[in-house]
Amino acid sequence: MKKIFTLIVSAATLLLSAGCNDFLDRQPITNITPEKYFKSADELAAYTINYYETFFTTYRNNWNVGPIWEDASTDNLVRGGSDNSTTLQYFSPSNGRFLVPAGQNTSTAFSRIRICNYFFEQVLPKLESGALSGNDVNHYVGEMYVMRAQAYFYALRTFGDFPIIETVLPDDNDVLVEASKRAPRNEVARFILSDLDKAIGLLSNGAKNRITKDLALLIKSRVALFEGTFEKYHKGSGRVPGDSNWPGASKNSGKSFDIDGEVKFFLGQCLDAAQQVADAHQLTSNSHVFNPDTGKQQVYGWNPYFEMFYQPDASGIDEVILYREYSVDQGVTTAMPSYIREGGNCGPTRSHVDGFLMANGLPIYAEGSGYMGDETLDLQQEGRDERLQLFVFNNSDLECYSTGEASLFVAPEFLEQPEHRDVTGFRIRKHYCYDEAFAKSGLIATNDQILYRAAEAYLNYIEAYYELNGNVGGKADTYWKAIRTRAGVDPDYTKTIAATDLSKEDDWGKRSGETLVDATLFNIRRERRCEFIGEGFRWNDLIRWRSFDHLMTEKWIPEGANLWGGPLKDNEKYLKKDAAGNVTTESAFIECASGKSDANISARTDSKYVRPLRVIFDNNEVFDGYTWHKAYYLQPYGLQDLTLTSTDGSVENSVAYQNPYWPTQASEGAIE
Repeated sequence: MKKIFTLIVSAATLLLSAGCNDFLDRQPITNITPEKYFKSADELAAYTINYYETFFTTYRNNWNVGPIWEDASTDNLVRGGSDNSTTLQYFSPSNGRFLVPAGQNTSTAFSRIRICNYFFEQVLPKLESGALSGNDVNHYVGEMYVMRAQAYFYALRTFGDFPIIETVLPDDNDVLVEASKRAPRNEVARFILSDLDKAIGLLSNGAKNRITKDLALLIKSRVALFEGTFEKYHKGSGRVPGDSNWPGASKNSGKSFDIDGEVKFFLGQCLDAAQQVADAHQLTSNSHVFNPDTGKQQVYGWNPYFEMFYQPDASGIDEVILYREYSVDQGVTTAMPSYIREGGNCGPTRSHVDGFLMANGLPIYAEGSGYMGDETLDLQQEGRDERLQLFVFNNSDLECYSTGEASLFVAPEFLEQPEHRDVTGFRIRKHYCYDEAFAKSGLIATNDQILYRAAEAYLNYIEAYYELNGNVGGKADTYWKAIRTRAGVDPDYTKTIAATDLSKEDDWGKRSGETLVDATLFNIRRERRCEFIGEGFRWNDLIRWRSFDHLMTEKWIPEGANLWGGPLKDNEKYLKKDAAGNVTTESAFIECASGKSDANISARTDSKYVRPLRVIFDNNEVFDGYTWHKAYYLQPYGLQDLTLTSTDGSVENSVAYQNPYWPTQASEGAIE
């Protein structure tokens, strides 16, 4: 208990606006005890704000490109080289990279849940007795229900079935073992929605740098869509309750499951919550301008859609549901703009770039699309979906005002130090800012960062409606046309559907399991992929759609820009310099070959497109492409997760059970 309360002393310096609540201006709370605390709305607020960074992603005080990196290890983005630990963990053919932990793999989930349960144990009795009252009190209780929902959503995505615990457990082994029984995942998801419903009934809509009612609704739509589609597409895999090979069957005897009914329930819940958010919030406008006015050294005021993702004040943007503030005075800053400007050691794939439509609504391969080819980045983006033109640099885009003059992107960085490379030749521009004070000076950026926005509600509704009804009815048609119109794409999505040839789409989302989805559903998924470029949605989408299965039978090699088939290879920045610093005519590229440990680029004989994980040939586990194991859709329970929840310390007598296709021995890889 004392450890929990010592965490609160930093509440007054934490992430969100110091102006939105007076309690943030108070002196830090010290020497507090449970008996003396939780007696006012201010104290409840101090507790909840202390845990915002625990339950909501933050990129403060870190050298990174923020949410862009979260799309790594998908068909959207490559981060680093072939030695990247996450890439090797999930995609190496070796079974020795992703192992069952010897300890407790569930500890993070349980610690987050306990934070919330302790709050409820202290506050709810006082609320019921009348010792605490008022709208502010209700709001902060609502915040904590959202946080517990977030904690359980993390557990659901990570482990599937999970114990539902609503109290702080005593230090009693029998009680702890009994409480460790895993509830079926559909029950966990229903519990999350129940917490969010409680939050919705308590929360108000106020400052967007705090949890609000609309945020709870948006999260509810996200959770419900995730679970509804996960249960639909993983049914029969052993990951869904009621499957013949579900490992929880013996521990949940007497329970029956109507998974088809559960799928309908969750999709219906998504529709209701998403519509409430979508109808209440307009999409930010797109001025259809792709770069600032360089003659005026313009930074802001050129395109609201681009600027929404990183600007000084996001509080008045209707589309924004939750943002976070940064402050030099508070010591809470980011390096996102400067890291994006320097390449960020990552890059979107050709698969992702090619997935964007032409402005006329046709795929690039369709007859009459007008696609100009990919010999240059400018040509590749000509006449395309404006989200590609806005959020991925091309040759003619403004890169910075480095010396008081406009400097264009011109060509990607292939030969810089790893942290400064464009590993695929493409560079994401979303979350970037042309303010030189932020873009060139490292870890001092303080513009607001968007965490949740209403466009997600539009897309959640569209997908849930189609999954539930098999057509684009209800408000799905209106929402889809609004998304496409803002993107500068012909709003007639039926034109796109008719021209779609799935055999020509290099997009993992075209499959669920081993089955190709229909063209309408694929284009709904495509819309998410394009709208959320650089925002970290792709991994969870691919997991719930069961879209990694094809990697078990066919390897996939990520590719980037066309380096060898056009003029890009001849750019001056790829030529060596002599001792005097003069540019020579000799290329600085060292192409991949056996025995070349100093190679810095994939070989032109391999592909005209950059292959960022085929730079080093020797001892490269992913040289031949990505693979996948069935087990990886869920993480394993650690050995101690099983032995500590056993009546006698044995795995066999544990009240818990291992996830499908994982062994019960520590330091061993997936069975399948």
